[in-house]
Amino acid sequence: MSDRTARVAAVGNAFPDNYYGQAELLAAFRRVWAPKMFNLARLERLHRNVLVGSRHLALPLEQYEQLESWGQANDAWIEVAQEVGGRAVLDALERAGLTVKDPDAIFFVTVTGVATPSIDARLINKLGLSSGIKRMPIFGLGCVAGAAGISRAADYVRAFPDQVALLLSVELCSLTLQQQDFSIANLVSSGLFGDGAAAAVVVGAEHPLATKADAGPRVKATRSIFYPDSERVMGWDISEKGFQVVLSPDVPEVVRQFLRRDVDAFLADLGLSVDDISSWVAHPGGPKVLEAMQESLGLENGELDVTWRSLKEVGNLSSTSVLLVLQETMAEHRPEPGSLGMLLALGPGFCSELVLLEW
Repeated sequence: MSDRTARVAAVGNAFPDNYYGQAELLAAFRRVWAPKMFNLARLERLHRNVLVGSRHLALPLEQYEQLESWGQANDAWIEVAQEVGGRAVLDALERAGLTVKDPDAIFFVTVTGVATPSIDARLINKLGLSSGIKRMPIFGLGCVAGAAGISRAADYVRAFPDQVALLLSVELCSLTLQQQDFSIANLVSSGLFGDGAAAAVVVGAEHPLATKADAGPRVKATRSIFYPDSERVMGWDISEKGFQVVLSPDVPEVVRQFLRRDVDAFLADLGLSVDDISSWVAHPGGPKVLEAMQESLGLENGELDVTWRSLKEVGNLSSTSVLLVLQETMAEHRPEPGSLGMLLALGPGFCSELVLLEW
């Protein structure tokens, strides 16, 4: 492992002000879908089974019925993404003790809306970021993009070890909901996914923040794994109606089949094993996925408690979620100095991203 490691200096977040309990959201779905849907008991069962307690929504609940086209939903996405994305960036920079002029590069990840110029460009104007900042907007990685974004930001500051990379994730999943789709995948999604943003400040080994005692973990190594011929496991079908979710019930089985194998191979190449990992920062894909992770990795002592809590409190926020789990781990459950941790997520492709951390 190279000594030229990146370091996560800080993580910030921001959420829309609209926060609803799952019972209130379910009541709204029942009211809207009752005339069209023959099996409301199935809807209630699926919402109950995802174990989400509350979620933030991009818009007030009553405004969703007024969205008559993908264009209207995407316009709302552009507006709210700038607002929560900007707040998340400012929160992360403040936590790191940096100004808006300090980041040298910005990586922007999302899978819930599209914009050209992209949201990162709009935030340069809105926040006053440096006009020389390097922009790397990334669309389509979905739930894996929070972990992949950390990896790519770490790659950047390894090449430029005195610089600062900013990772921003904004996911407004509620604005992708297909109100005429009564498939199991869409019903599950209507109960599972929430809205929010997170930003991470990643610095190179020669930046002053890299030696701060209260900074976050070092990124020691990363690995991306792509599973061939698995496009229909997760993703979108895109039409004039917008994003229609593709969500296979086989996701937990994919986790059981491949995750431990890939983690073991990654660690073995570094002269390590799962026994050397003392903390886990995982994406909260959903109860069945988390159970598959625990079973596959042999995590039986509450190692994923922060991930489970994030799922309950805000739902699955796609790429944003793993960054929220990282933030809480840094702030409230910081591992022992020098100990090793693993940050991981899976997403469309189908693929996984593994990040070895040193605290």
